[in-house]
Amino acid sequence: MKRMKVKRIFITALVILVAYVLQCTVFPVLDIAGIKPNLLLIVTASFGFMRGSKSGMLVGFLSGLLIDIQFGKMIGFYALIYLVVGFLNGLFEQMFYDEDIKLPLFLIAVSDFLYGITIYFFTFLLNSDFRFTYYLNRIIVPEMIYTIVITLGVYPLLLFINHKLEAEEKRSASKFV
Repeated sequence: MKRMKVKRIFITALVILVAYVLQCTVFPVLDIAGIKPNLLLIVTASFGFMRGSKSGMLVGFLSGLLIDIQFGKMIGFYALIYLVVGFLNGLFEQMFYDEDIKLPLFLIAVSDFLYGITIYFFTFLLNSDFRFTYYLNRIIVPEMIYTIVITLGVYPLLLFINHKLEAEEKRSASKFV
């Protein structure tokens, strides 16, 4: 049982690390008009509604911490934002069904939109940059659309990984019964 928990932690950390490396190396090359998808947000939201708030918060905090270390001006800013995203998506765990992709797409879209609004508020508005409609039309909405398009390819992979881990956990738990 403990071995399965260690395996889940290792696989989750590996998924976060791979998403981070892809977001920092591959996706800047694939940007469209300076917009790139937010792969770590997809991972955070997906783990949130697949595994619950606790798992979503942990994945979100680690993802945000990696962003803080790489790009942030202060440690903890993105970690807190991603942690909240993971928590809020975890609230929808009871409504989540594997076969239905509409809820994950909707939750990831809303998460990316709120992420963009939060970044605008704390980094631009507080620095006296009042061009909200420009930021909304040129950054928030295009990034949300691009993230949704990437979600169509990444989400099934994350769902597959989650199914494999859950199946192994059930097999491992049935040995003790």
